[in-house]
Amino acid sequence: MANQYQDNIQAVVWGDNACLKLLDQRILPAKYHYIEYHHSADVASAISDMVVRGAPAIGVAAGYAIVLAAKKRFQQLSSSWQSDIEKDLDILAQSRPTAVNLFWAIERMRDVISVTEGDPFDILLTEAKKIHQEDITANHIMGDLGAKLLKNCSGVLTHCNAGALATGGYGTALGVIRSAWAAGHLKSVYADETRPWLQGARLTAWELIEDDIPVTLIAEGAAAALMQSGKIQWVVVGSDRIAANGDVANKIGTYGLAIMAKHHGVKFMVVAPTSTIDMSIKHGSDIPIENRSADEVLYLNGQRVAAEDAHAWNPAFDVTPANLVDAIITEKGVVEKPDMDKMLGLLQT
Repeated sequence: MANQYQDNIQAVVWGDNACLKLLDQRILPAKYHYIEYHHSADVASAISDMVVRGAPAIGVAAGYAIVLAAKKRFQQLSSSWQSDIEKDLDILAQSRPTAVNLFWAIERMRDVISVTEGDPFDILLTEAKKIHQEDITANHIMGDLGAKLLKNCSGVLTHCNAGALATGGYGTALGVIRSAWAAGHLKSVYADETRPWLQGARLTAWELIEDDIPVTLIAEGAAAALMQSGKIQWVVVGSDRIAANGDVANKIGTYGLAIMAKHHGVKFMVVAPTSTIDMSIKHGSDIPIENRSADEVLYLNGQRVAAEDAHAWNPAFDVTPANLVDAIITEKGVVEKPDMDKMLGLLQT
């Protein structure tokens, strides 16, 4: 079922006519519509505007965007395309500051650019497709690893959307949930709304229903009561950046869930590929946190829901300290009770 779902619904698709197609996640689940992109700057705007979202999916999209940029630069002036393309890479890098997979993908493509002679299109497209496929493969591995920790688990709560829509396919947190459900390790799945973009309500609930996995949606403020009821044993989330010591940046509200989970004896799992780990940042306090427009909080579907003259603070992410995390699941293995030594050991395997 999971593989069939992955084949049917993909956030990022390379088109037959040498264009990038992104599933517009701003209008799901009401409409299922792909937008075609032929220029890297437009892909950067799509990342900023939340057409595509989720750190792994952003990285995959960036890889393909660089293919588009290289094609254009080589056609314009083949002798200087490698230096000219740096302008496109800079624009991409500015699109979302917290998602480290974006920068990881840019650096990986830059390495290929530096050793490419002649027309770069086929070589860079091959690399972008590798990034895409490697992410899907990693998600399946993480799904199986995380599912083993959910044996005899009656229920889980997930936050935001860390599924096929946020990755190359299958998902990180939802990949674990899919694998656990398929193995019969799980009886119920809860998803919170995830304000202000409602990724849980619009995207996670839709993904799970499409995959025939029953899901119960809760208001964000109901999470503590849900934990108190004993209906869940794990919180399972993704991540946009993990610091060297195991601190985790994820969608705003994750930190609060981790505190509540600790109080109620509910375990807390983070699922992310190793490309999300940023060993250059020692502690979560150094992770750049994106602040988005206040209008995302003050308005809903173009209509103001807040009192006139009210202000809003809208950080897109928060940081969960490593001491609140029971396990980080990666494609290289599981890190329980993460710290700097364990994270370094993971990456050296």
